[in-house]
Amino acid sequence: MFGDLFEEDFSFISNNHCGKGKKSKPRDSEPPAPRDFTNLSGIKNQGGTCYLNSLLQTLLFTPEFREALFSLGPEELGTLDDSSKPDAKVRIIPLQLQRLFAQLLLLDQQAASTTDLTESFGWNSHEEMRQHDVQELNRILFSALETSLVGTSGHDLINRLYHGIVVNQIVCKECKNISERQEDFLDLTVAVKGVASLEEALWNMYVEEEYFENENLYRCGACDKLVEASKSAKLRKLPPFLTISLLRFNFDFEKCERYKETSCYTFPIQINLRPFCEQTEMDDSEYMYELFSVIIHKGGCYGGHYHVYIRDVDELGNWQIQEEEDRLIEDKAVRDTENAEVEENPLAVLKGILSEDETKQIPVDQLGQKLLEKKRVSWNKKYRKQYGPLRKYLQNHPQIFQFSPDGLKVGLKENHKLAFKSNSGGRDLQSVPRKNDVRCNSEKKLTSLKDNSAGCHWFDLNDSKVQPIEEKDIEKQFQGKESAYMLFYRKSQLKRPPEARGNPRYQIPEHLLNEMNAANTELQKKRAECDSANNGIDLHLHLSSCYKFHNGALHPSLTWKESVVDLTIDKRKTLGDLRQSVFQMLESWEGDMILSIAKPLPAGLHLYQILDGDELTLDGIGLADGADIFVWNGKEVGGTKVMTGPAHEPVVINVLRLAEYNEGGKGQHFTESQHVFSCSTKLGDLRRALAPSGGIILKNGSGPDKEAKDWEVFLEEDMKETVKSVGLTDGCSVLVLDSHDQSFVNVSSGNLTAFTYDISWLQVKSFCGMDDDEKNVKITATIETVMSDIKMKAIRELRLEEELANDSCLRPVSGNGKLLSPVPEDYTVKEAELKMGSLLGLCRGKAPTSTQLFLYFIVDQNASSEMEIVVEETASVKECLNLMLEKAGLSGDNWHLRRIDWCYEAGEALSQE
Repeated sequence: MFGDLFEEDFSFISNNHCGKGKKSKPRDSEPPAPRDFTNLSGIKNQGGTCYLNSLLQTLLFTPEFREALFSLGPEELGTLDDSSKPDAKVRIIPLQLQRLFAQLLLLDQQAASTTDLTESFGWNSHEEMRQHDVQELNRILFSALETSLVGTSGHDLINRLYHGIVVNQIVCKECKNISERQEDFLDLTVAVKGVASLEEALWNMYVEEEYFENENLYRCGACDKLVEASKSAKLRKLPPFLTISLLRFNFDFEKCERYKETSCYTFPIQINLRPFCEQTEMDDSEYMYELFSVIIHKGGCYGGHYHVYIRDVDELGNWQIQEEEDRLIEDKAVRDTENAEVEENPLAVLKGILSEDETKQIPVDQLGQKLLEKKRVSWNKKYRKQYGPLRKYLQNHPQIFQFSPDGLKVGLKENHKLAFKSNSGGRDLQSVPRKNDVRCNSEKKLTSLKDNSAGCHWFDLNDSKVQPIEEKDIEKQFQGKESAYMLFYRKSQLKRPPEARGNPRYQIPEHLLNEMNAANTELQKKRAECDSANNGIDLHLHLSSCYKFHNGALHPSLTWKESVVDLTIDKRKTLGDLRQSVFQMLESWEGDMILSIAKPLPAGLHLYQILDGDELTLDGIGLADGADIFVWNGKEVGGTKVMTGPAHEPVVINVLRLAEYNEGGKGQHFTESQHVFSCSTKLGDLRRALAPSGGIILKNGSGPDKEAKDWEVFLEEDMKETVKSVGLTDGCSVLVLDSHDQSFVNVSSGNLTAFTYDISWLQVKSFCGMDDDEKNVKITATIETVMSDIKMKAIRELRLEEELANDSCLRPVSGNGKLLSPVPEDYTVKEAELKMGSLLGLCRGKAPTSTQLFLYFIVDQNASSEMEIVVEETASVKECLNLMLEKAGLSGDNWHLRRIDWCYEAGEALSQE
């Protein structure tokens, strides 16, 4: 569209634009970031539009252009709401430019989008991704605006502000006849090659004369012959705003390639154009111009990036240079170093805080808060590991600290109040400046810096990023790969009204003010919602009045839902805020309130550390979303003392015993029960609890989730170990053998090493109901466990009707989910050739006996589903055929059987001749 000069080199764009920054994956639900400390808005890079952004910021900070554009109302431009109406006269480009300027001035966001504006240009996404020349864009944008404003009061906007005239003259040496040609300009293009400064380039263009002499003569129209003459150019009319384009890019005809001029080329902050003008008799003020914008190109002639230095004429931004920030940081670092010795000593720190307080004593919780405010670090984070809890530390120094009778407040003893006024060096420790004092002083200095600085300040606007710079930084753009490309000057006579200073709302139309106000309100709402969503955490409060303690853990007296209260709170709030919120929820609570971290375990709810340090934030103490908090008095629940902490964590152990009889008639049958023990329970105590009459205990050596190969015996020397130290965790199995059961144990090398039958498990899934998403249950078994016992245990575990036992069977499930032939109920696991961990399906129908066969068959192999029958081993083929026809609901004599070899059991195909 503008004739692509070169493609943009994205290596010069900041991470925020390349998508490699911290927020490389923005979410649509998150509102844009607010403005930074400069209070100025950047412009998003759409992918190659940095040249457009630099020009738009320059136009925005040309107040006379901005206000002239704002003066055009809807009666002249139309409205964007009417743009879709076929008969409406809507001037899209100036309307979108008005709206963008209003957003840049008033909308509280870090960067505005130019998507709507570029769409009004007719750009597509491909056009946006192509780099263009900012000089060319300046001319074409002005042309598009002029065309769009024809017929309005702003038809001469561009000419009024930027139009100038150059006159070229040729003077005949003989007749003194002057031949002149007048040229209009909106910007001046000046040479860089071989020129050291802007003044020199203008001198060459508008002061130096070119002579026609010797063989190069001029034909004079008045003399009608070739004569000697002089040629010159002058500025006849100066515009209010002078735009100067620097010819940085040239062509090397010897190398046949383009190159960028990077030599030093200076330009002044103020310039007097009198020497270059045709009329020079006016006052100097008519010729004085001030630099207010420098568009900079960084890179080479085939790739680069644009950004712009702008002087804030109306003082709309907050200016604070980085050097001042660094000086304040250095000052604070010196103070911190001087007081490092005092800060490291908790006694000195606490005595200093208490001595500064006007009251004699302060609450212990407030002491922790004052420590956090003074040192910017909490007691728990800095001192607790070495010195213990704050209250305990105070109690350990009774010669210094004195508690109130109720123990809630603390103060200094009389003999320490005066003694602390100065240290051994005589320096008053109370005179150490606090952070709040530093902050106030810095604010005053920054305010005075802004008020007392002469002139307006400069900013670097680099797409979305805006940062303050000093005027001397402009000198860095005189030369190099990053150097000035376009210069914008304004007449020094142009003065701004006082009411425009620091007032971004100045001259903005009412309808745009209302639109921006509504947009800011919506932004604040979205930020509040996003802030709440990002920082809000849901806590589950378990109330002690709804719990009872038994079998080693806490269990709800009612349902889980009735025993838990959900609370949403900002994680930046303190533990004290949480405690206050809980108090407000539980108006009837009496006595002390202790908050403890809780964790649901297989055995029940278990309590861990008590939360203390009310001055600490919830995020700081590690409270995460979904955390469980137990609210109690810190001692007992329902009259029962509760043991807390990792050392008393309850563990659920599966206890297996040999049964006194075997319902299946074969193999070894086991009974299984669950017991809860503290992880700190000694094995000797566990054995006495499980085998009071004596015996041995074996542990599954491969763990609960692996196929067991052997069982390890706990020896006598193991009895002093704890449940945790020997590796017993939730779900682990132990086998208890009384003295009369020990004949089942093999003895090798004098040690009890393995049980006769490996004990592991099988999986069983119900196929008896309509729900296809039934969960699997694990059934403990050995290779000698009878299938009927496994079936009964599965029915109980799956909570199915006991009557199902008479009309159900177990069928292995293949790897692809196929139900295989039922297993006879009098088979053992070994006889059924089942691997431990195999999946069995509990299905309706009786399993075949040892004298029966289970057959699959299909009717017309490719057209019907598979069916099943059970027949006696002695049945003839004809009898099998009749049973299949009856099962399929078929009749006739023209059927025969054809055997199919499948990967499971026998199969027959029933076909018709």
